[in-house]
Amino acid sequence: MPSIFVKRTIAYILDFFVVSAFMWILSFILSIIANPYNMNEIYHYFAYVIPILIMVYFVLCEKYRGATVGKSLMYLQVMSRNGRRITFLQAIIRSISKIYWIPIIFDWAIGKIVKSDDRILNRLSNTIVIDELGY
Repeated sequence: MPSIFVKRTIAYILDFFVVSAFMWILSFILSIIANPYNMNEIYHYFAYVIPILIMVYFVLCEKYRGATVGKSLMYLQVMSRNGRRITFLQAIIRSISKIYWIPIIFDWAIGKIVKSDDRILNRLSNTIVIDELGY
């Protein structure tokens, strides 16, 4: 059985594809509305739209469902360390490093440097990711 780290990595990659699909749909709709004669102009706004979309996706999925699409497919669940569902603040804190996809590497690396078995923002938000299959 794959480790929880491997399952979380696969879930993160799956979530990347989900958010990318939303981005393509959103960009197509916005380009038609904003300027149907110059479709490439909408890409100038991606630097502002992508982080908002990423935060909305991760925060809402983890707050209301306890998992994103990727985590659900990998049978992972996000919970507060006290065993309850996470709050909005916890969801926001743990999702900050997912903006632009790259900072999560530093989040994980800092967690390893401080001898944690998890990302540093999971520790700061007092959350854990559990394997629903119990492996």
